[in-house]
Amino acid sequence: MWRWFRGFLVGALLGTIFGFALGIFLFPYWFPPPEAMETLDAAQAGKLVAKGNFIQPNPNDPVHYGKGGVSVYEQTVFLGEDFEVGPGPDFHVYLVPKSDIRSSSDLGDAMFIDLGRLRAFKGSQSYPIPAGVDLTKYPSVLIWCQQFSVLISPADLKFEQGS
Repeated sequence: MWRWFRGFLVGALLGTIFGFALGIFLFPYWFPPPEAMETLDAAQAGKLVAKGNFIQPNPNDPVHYGKGGVSVYEQTVFLGEDFEVGPGPDFHVYLVPKSDIRSSSDLGDAMFIDLGRLRAFKGSQSYPIPAGVDLTKYPSVLIWCQQFSVLISPADLKFEQGS
């Protein structure tokens, strides 16, 4: 009898732990936040500096993907209406001083600027850029999962003439 009870307790404990872990990972898929629909305030954003498009860095990875446009203004990074990434935990928007980042290891020890936590997995949203940042030294915008140190989607920027 004691052996059966001990087996039941171990099974219940392992089932609870596994169920909780699975729930944490699947929660963003089951209950995604609403689509963002922010608008850009041109007076606050400043002049357009660069544009780019998010890509899926590894076509064989169906979970970590991104698409849509990004515009970088003097004071704001704006993710366009067509922006979308696969859901996950603790995504952040980074300005990065390297281009052609296609894997998590490409970021290395680069001194990126964290613009904040991604507010929605889909739709337009803006992120203020700290004062004094020389945007010409940051040719990439990344969506990065801080919890697991994983690249979700990079966007290489094309700078506007005269910037």
